[in-house]
Amino acid sequence: MQHAGKIALFVAIAGLVGVALMLFGARFGLWEPIVGFGLYRTYLTPLGATVAGLGLLAVVIHAVRKERKGALAGGLAAVIGVACLAPTIASAINPPPRAAPIHDISTDTVNPPEFEVLDETRAGASNTLDYGGAELAAAQAASYPDIAPLETDLSPDAAYQRALTVAEDMGWDIVASDPDRLRFEATARTSVFYFADDVVVVVAAQDEGSRIDMRGVSRVGRSDQGVNAARIRAFQDRFGE
Repeated sequence: MQHAGKIALFVAIAGLVGVALMLFGARFGLWEPIVGFGLYRTYLTPLGATVAGLGLLAVVIHAVRKERKGALAGGLAAVIGVACLAPTIASAINPPPRAAPIHDISTDTVNPPEFEVLDETRAGASNTLDYGGAELAAAQAASYPDIAPLETDLSPDAAYQRALTVAEDMGWDIVASDPDRLRFEATARTSVFYFADDVVVVVAAQDEGSRIDMRGVSRVGRSDQGVNAARIRAFQDRFGE
């Protein structure tokens, strides 16, 4: 075990590469986002425990032999392993609130904006774009009561252009835009795992300005973990800046 520290550090670096692939592999087209998410949930904790264990073992071996460099290498590997375990440790200490089991969020649950260009053939989708009706509206109201239409003093045309600019600044992929009807459809992706959520934005005239409604639907998963509601809030905040 003369090279225990080096071996532990090599395994730790390989583990870091593996974690990076889990988190960002879909961004590079290696697999669908749900695959990376599944790998993360299944293998992150055992990977972190293995790396941390090897690192600690190397520290002990080299400390007994008074081999400082080997002990440092093992210590670094152990730190990397513990870092991989950080999400598991944090969840155990402070369990995150359970997100609502919904993935379709709309600022208007009575007449939710409809998708006209994006359809059931969109890549990797297992969730439908059909709105879930009163049951979904009630679930959203209970979980995200603050989600509401955005009202602005801007004219409908100006509000539409502003909304389109904000969407582009947020990195959304604009799939279709219709300036005559003041609506556009887009796909937004999460930075980690690269999950795709489809978004439709519709602007309507009001007496003194305009109203902006939007709806976000995740392509996969029963729950979106609050991502679509957070995106709507972020969009509205940026619109008002």
